[in-house]
Amino acid sequence: MTGPRQAQWFHFGPWVFSIDAAQTLIAATPRDTQPLDVTTWATAYGLTRLDDPHQRAVSLIGPTSTALNRTHAMTTELTTPLIVAQLDITGHPHAPLLIDGTHRLYRAWRENVPRLPAYLLTVEETRQSRTTSS
Repeated sequence: MTGPRQAQWFHFGPWVFSIDAAQTLIAATPRDTQPLDVTTWATAYGLTRLDDPHQRAVSLIGPTSTALNRTHAMTTELTTPLIVAQLDITGHPHAPLLIDGTHRLYRAWRENVPRLPAYLLTVEETRQSRTTSS
């Protein structure tokens, strides 16, 4: 017996993003997916270094080596689009941030998949899906 589906959240610094809210916004305003370059994003998120036993640096954006469930990652569905938010940061308007799909990105990188589909939220949609953690 399964219970109700748990809400999905992505935490980044002081912000918390509701993945459910982002999915609702995407459903309300359908759009095409954009191709996301797996190697570029996996490198930026530190996923390419997670399994390095001599790792000396920590990624400031991606998960730590103990935070990513590799077993789960290898069972994820690669056809499900990732979600990329656009942050409005002073000096960097529309700065992209992957808020849903890190496990899929890891699997795609491990399996040498060159691109994954991704939905791109607008800056306003990003604001609507974000709250500040207390």
